[in-house]
Amino acid sequence: MEAATWTTIGVLAATSLGTLFYLGSRLDALGSRIDVQGASLSERIDAQGARLEAMISAQGARLEAMISAQGSDLGSRTDALADRIDAQGARLDSRIDALSARFDALEARMDSRFDNLEARLDIHLERHAS
Repeated sequence: MEAATWTTIGVLAATSLGTLFYLGSRLDALGSRIDVQGASLSERIDAQGARLEAMISAQGARLEAMISAQGSDLGSRTDALADRIDAQGARLDSRIDALSARFDALEARMDSRFDNLEARLDIHLERHAS
């Protein structure tokens, strides 16, 4: 009976060790597979990152070119508007000068009329005062 017990213990120990080694080798195989897939995934992520970086750089260059073109167009339009404003300013200055001359002429006419009226009033008052 003692031999049967030890035999059973030996068989159980051998089975346990065999199972342990089998599971260890399976874990190693799975670890290797995970490493391979991780490396593959890393390469794919790097490739996609490079493509994305290239796309972003190209898009940035196109955007910069569009902004530069629109900026230069805006600058030329602003310069054209400034020239038009300057021309209208000169035209406005000449019209203001013409109006000023007309006001000066009207003022002179009004002064002469008031002087004439004052002289007539003085004559009238002298005639009735004596």
